[in-house]
Amino acid sequence: MTDITSLILDDHERFRRAFAALDDLDGPDELARAWEPLADLLDLHAAAEEAVFYPELIQRGTDAEDETLDAVGDHNEIRDAVAETRRHPAGSAAWLEAVRQARTANSEHMAEEEDDALADFRKHADPGLREELGRKFLAFKAEHEGGKGIDTGDVDPERYVEEQERKAGKTPSDDGSLGIGSLKGA
Repeated sequence: MTDITSLILDDHERFRRAFAALDDLDGPDELARAWEPLADLLDLHAAAEEAVFYPELIQRGTDAEDETLDAVGDHNEIRDAVAETRRHPAGSAAWLEAVRQARTANSEHMAEEEDDALADFRKHADPGLREELGRKFLAFKAEHEGGKGIDTGDVDPERYVEEQERKAGKTPSDDGSLGIGSLKGA
């Protein structure tokens, strides 16, 4: 099955297992060998979601703007922590702290995404679309395997949402806000 929501959940499970596996390792070489594929997948997963999933959620979700703003912000925290690990020797105190930050940010992101964005999307996107997006998600990941050719820099969440809404033909509010928050629809 290539339902994009299932594929995202599959990646989440891989993240959980890979982070848990790090707990059993010791020594810089072992840690580096386990971390680098995980770090690459964290970066690739964020880029794939931003390229394939979140633009579609913006068009269909009930609370898509808030969910997307939060997710892109979470992706930035994860990317920053991954980048920080690459500044330090594997196994050093600074490296371990950066891995902890990546793990914490990723765990929080997965929980929110599973409870909110994925559930919202499943309610508002038909199975055919979810399958089509799953194929695009897999193609994106195959094209950029190992993080090849993806930008790992931070993405401005507000600019991202505005751009996706513009592409979807949604018009931003006249007051310059994103039209989110407690006054939405008032």
